[in-house]
Amino acid sequence: MVALSSDHRPTEEYVHDLRLKLADQFPGADFSFLPADIVSQILNFGLPSPIDIQVVGYDLQANRQFANKLLRRIQTVPGAADLRIQQPFDEPHLHIDVDRTKAQLAGFTQRDIANNLLISLSGSFQTTPTYWLNPKNGVSYSIATQTPQYRLDSLQKLENIPITGASGAAPTILGALASIQRGTGMALVSHYDIQPVIDIYGSVQRRDLGGVADEIKNIVDDSRRELPRGSELVTRGQVQTMKSSYSGLISGLAFAILLVYFLIVVNFQSWLDPFIIISALPAALAGIVWFLFLTNTNISVPALTGSIMCMGVATANSILVVSFAKEQMEEGKDALSAALAAGFTRFRPVLMTALAMIIGMVPMAIGLGEGGEQNAPLGRAVIGGLIFATAATLFFVPVFFSLLHGRRSEVKRGAKHESGA
Repeated sequence: MVALSSDHRPTEEYVHDLRLKLADQFPGADFSFLPADIVSQILNFGLPSPIDIQVVGYDLQANRQFANKLLRRIQTVPGAADLRIQQPFDEPHLHIDVDRTKAQLAGFTQRDIANNLLISLSGSFQTTPTYWLNPKNGVSYSIATQTPQYRLDSLQKLENIPITGASGAAPTILGALASIQRGTGMALVSHYDIQPVIDIYGSVQRRDLGGVADEIKNIVDDSRRELPRGSELVTRGQVQTMKSSYSGLISGLAFAILLVYFLIVVNFQSWLDPFIIISALPAALAGIVWFLFLTNTNISVPALTGSIMCMGVATANSILVVSFAKEQMEEGKDALSAALAAGFTRFRPVLMTALAMIIGMVPMAIGLGEGGEQNAPLGRAVIGGLIFATAATLFFVPVFFSLLHGRRSEVKRGAKHESGA
């Protein structure tokens, strides 16, 4: 497996063409494209891909077979790319089987043989770290003893590795105490919360992460009944971050609307007027969805953050209209006249406030500058929401105010007429 990365994020077309060329030139190799930018690495929590499906359990062979079936099903999802199993099971290795009876008769322990192998293959720093202090400059240097690579390039030379021990036994060679066999095994062993895991990594190309994640979730849920006993499926990576962020921001948006409503209730000492004020917020939400669709922008964390910002500005503009209409009614005007006066009088302040916010968000919405496309959804959400919210504040809110307060005035007049009769 070869992992490719670069200092700059390549375009999807470049990655797609490069993947096809590499597959043609190296048919026996698997290629993956690691995230090159720090934002993707942080959102992935250090994982090499945004999608990570983990098969967790101690039955590795059964989990491996299940992971292979699941991988083939996920490969049919449009937009899923770089799908692979992180832990290959076919890496060549040499299995050294020590005959403990012969080793004991020769005066060696399993530890003695393992230490000699470590020194020859990896160096003495694995067993006995040694340092030499240079008296001239006072710097300590690590000293490691290791067998040269050209003396370990065949099975016969491996069997001739000398074995010595601290017990004073006569030196011997590895072939006299152990047998070496060829085999295959796991190239990478991964654990999560102590349990062994098999990771299915994947990326997204030419499609949004949410759409791909939803289809993969359906496949994963459908495959759970085939899981080996004692194993479980867990989805991690950027998909997990996206779901938790979306649920938190959507809950925050709903909580912000409720908090604004109850705060206005306390200030206005009324349940009706705050309801009229927040009646412009559904239009703001519709404007956000419309503008994101118009600009071909996906729902994202910046877009939801901009939605929360838009709620505050839209509510403030509605307060200007409703509070002025209330003042007009206190001066003796009827609900319709008060609403018309509020709409005409507050037209310019509301329009100036909205335009100032919209114009200020235009550079961000265009995505100017390096990395500007990451914050562009925030500006687009604010612009779309304020366009619709401003129209609703200037036209719908006065009409809604006149209807509710007009009906309320009729009810009061009818009650007074009945009491007078």
